[in-house]
Amino acid sequence: MTQTVEALFDEGIQRYKDGESAETLIPVFKEVCDRAPKNSAAWTCLAWLYLLADKDAAALKAAQRAVKLNSQDPQSRVNLAIAMLEEGKPGVRQHVEIAGQVMMAVKELREEVQASLAEGLKRKPDWNSLIKVQNWLFG
Repeated sequence: MTQTVEALFDEGIQRYKDGESAETLIPVFKEVCDRAPKNSAAWTCLAWLYLLADKDAAALKAAQRAVKLNSQDPQSRVNLAIAMLEEGKPGVRQHVEIAGQVMMAVKELREEVQASLAEGLKRKPDWNSLIKVQNWLFG
């Protein structure tokens, strides 16, 4: 029997939390995005995994999709800003500012983004684009 999209998503999140590599999780989240193309959280996760796996062009596309589906999600904006920096694209500041505004309004979202960035640095310690965005947001 095929897993539901929700079960597949939850399993992928748990595997990530358990320390599984981005490379092995990308196919899981690609399947979730294929089966639920309007799921902004899945696109946000896929973008993050692509960034961790140094697949910056794919990360940029996934992050753009996530932001299009939910423009008020700070993590998708952060992912997009990081992907844009990695790809040398202009317009990063706008996304960082919007993420910062949303996080100022919702403490839980601020804490989630901080935890996500800390996790990213554990997995990829010399991630200069992430460090830049982190300093802009939490300087």
